[in-house]
Order: sequence, then structure tokens, then C-alpha cells
Amino acid sequence: MLETARRTVGLHTSMTAISLGMPSVPLKLAERRVSRRIQVGTVAVGGDAPVSVQSMTTTRTSDIGATLQQIAELTASGCQIVRVAVPTQDDADALAVIARKSQIPVIADIHFQPKYVFAAIDAGCAAVRVNPGNIKQFDDRVKEIAKAASETATPIRIGVNAGSLDRRLLAKYGRATPEALVESALWECSLFEEHGFRDIKISVKHNDPVVMVNAYRQLAAACDYPLHLGVTEAGPAFQGTIKSAVAFGALLSEGIGDTIRVSLSAPPVEEVKVGTQILESLGLRERGLEIVSCPSCGRAQVDVYTLAEQVTAGLDGLDVPLRVAVMGCVVNGPGEAREADLGVASGNGKGQIFVKGEVVRTVPESKIVETLIEEALKIAATMKDDGVASGEPEVSVS
Repeated sequence: MLETARRTVGLHTSMTAISLGMPSVPLKLAERRVSRRIQVGTVAVGGDAPVSVQSMTTTRTSDIGATLQQIAELTASGCQIVRVAVPTQDDADALAVIARKSQIPVIADIHFQPKYVFAAIDAGCAAVRVNPGNIKQFDDRVKEIAKAASETATPIRIGVNAGSLDRRLLAKYGRATPEALVESALWECSLFEEHGFRDIKISVKHNDPVVMVNAYRQLAAACDYPLHLGVTEAGPAFQGTIKSAVAFGALLSEGIGDTIRVSLSAPPVEEVKVGTQILESLGLRERGLEIVSCPSCGRAQVDVYTLAEQVTAGLDGLDVPLRVAVMGCVVNGPGEAREADLGVASGNGKGQIFVKGEVVRTVPESKIVETLIEEALKIAATMKDDGVASGEPEVSVS
């Protein structure tokens, strides 16, 4: 089997040289929807700005230390914008310190009390999210909110949720249909527009990906505001990841979406990891470390599951765009390993180690993991010396 791999490698290497590894510019699935550009603190949203990843803290915002600690963890994981809940006056009082000390822009999340909108603007938050369906007499305060937000250049996100849709629209449509969600969002936008305020981002979230996708499609066709994508109450990590990946993939592949938040019943850092991976998979963000591994089958002569897990764990934290192939047999193994930056094609208890398409070593199965890690670190060092950027997003610290 291993001899077959050698012959396969010999066949390929005798052919005309071709470009190996990751493409420098990922292919686009679709042109981005043309949207109005706004500025959320240091992060541009909409227009031709990259799609950004958001999350939300789970701490009590009034606990400034715990909130800033969680924001630091989110920043380190690649989060670019963070939202904090403001249900009480104590939370509102904490906003000024948090907004000033956070490394990434802070959005205040406001429900029920209009006074906290003004508190968030005064505190210097990068933006304010309002949920019109949950704020009593919100429409009557739009003029004041628009004035305060205009004077401080504070964007407003109109965040419509299926679970808190305005009762008038529920009565009209019977339930939270895509049409109901879109009508709610556009109605609120029109109220702000009456006062000359258009520094707006919109979300129309639903827990059903099909309803959510249809709502965003309708919204994208009806306005030019930047859109924040989210499947609300998506569920535990596995279910929520699948729902979000399906919905975001459908929309982003059509060029719809300017920011995303994966809502999981899990630590917020996990939301950022999933969101980042979705963008990388769609070519909307430069890839970082990518493990290509086979699902294993009756042809495999090594423990592919364990190899892939150990290689992934051993390279955790590597911050360069590197594709590593961990393959278990010679059917697809040599080809996948050859096309990756680094790879192994395994068989008969041994592994051929490929670097940039060339076999550099043959090692016993027991040495595959440590050899791949060693070679990966060499490649990473070379890439950094050559000025290859990290796959992580840049974070501006004000």
C-alpha cells in the first residue's frame, strides 16, 4: 500500500509544477450586497467592509471586572464587536467604564426602558441595540433618540426578534412570519428617517432558519441598510451550530450579511469560534489553521480519529493560514496530503510526510503526530519570517 503511495507521488511530481497549498485569494460565491456603510467604533460595517463576528457577554454588566475579563477572552478568540445587556440602572452605570476599557467596540443591548438608550449613548458605547417590540412607547421617543445618536455619531441597531414582535404585527399576520419581521424593522427605520437619521443596522431574527433566511432576503431587497445576521435561540452547541451554519451559509453565499452572531447555549467564546469558522469556510475571512482529515473507512490502516484529534490539539493556537491533511489510506491520501501545506498519507503502520507537495520523511505511526507538529512549526516560522499575516482579525485598541 505504501509502495502504491510512492508511485502515486512519483507520478504527480513528474508532471508540470503547479501551485500548491491554499489559494491566496479565496473564490467568491457571490458579490456582496451593496449596503450603506456605518462605523461601529473602530469597526466598519457594511459597504465593502469585511463581515465581522460578534458575540454577547453572559456576565452581569454591573460586574465590571467580570465583564471586562470576558470581553478580553472574546477579543483573544477573534470577536470584533461585543454586546452587553443593560436591564438595570446598575448595568447602565457600568457602561462608561466598560466602553472605555474594552479592546473592541461595545454595543449596549436595550429592552423595556428607553432611558437606558440615552444612558448608553452618554456612556460612549459604540452603538446601541434596541428591540422596539419590548420597549413601551418606543415610537414616541424616536425623535429624542435620533437627536442624541446623531449628536454623538452613535449607530442604532434595530433588532427585531420573533419572540418579542410588536403585538400589532402579531395581530395582523397571526404569527412571526418573514413579512411581519420585515415590516416591523422597516417601520422603525422609517420613524428614524423622518428625523434624518440613517446610521442604522438591522436584524430580523427567528429560531427557524427557513423563516429567518426568507426574512433577510426580503429585507435585503427592500433597503440598503447593513444587516446583522442571527438565528435567535438557536439552541445547544451542536444544534445551534448547524442552524447557524445553514442559515448564514445560505445568506452569505448570496452576498447578504454584514455582521454575524452565532447564538449558542454555550460559552460565548464558542460562538466566536463557530462564527469565524463559518466565514473562513465561505472564503469571507482568511483561513487560519485548517485540518483536512478523512472520515475513516474499511481501507484505513491507522487510527485516523486519534491522529486527527492529536494533531488538532497539538497545533491549537497556531495563528498562520496553514492547511494540514491527516489521511488514513492511499486512495485519497497522497492527493490530499500533496495539495495541503503539510500532510500525511498513512498505511501499513507508517506515514509519508508531505511538505508543499513533496515527501520529506517516512515515519512509523507512533511518530506521525510529533513529526507533523514539528514540520508545522517550521512552516509557521517561515511564513512569519516571510510576512504572512495571521488568520486572526486585526483588533484596534483605542
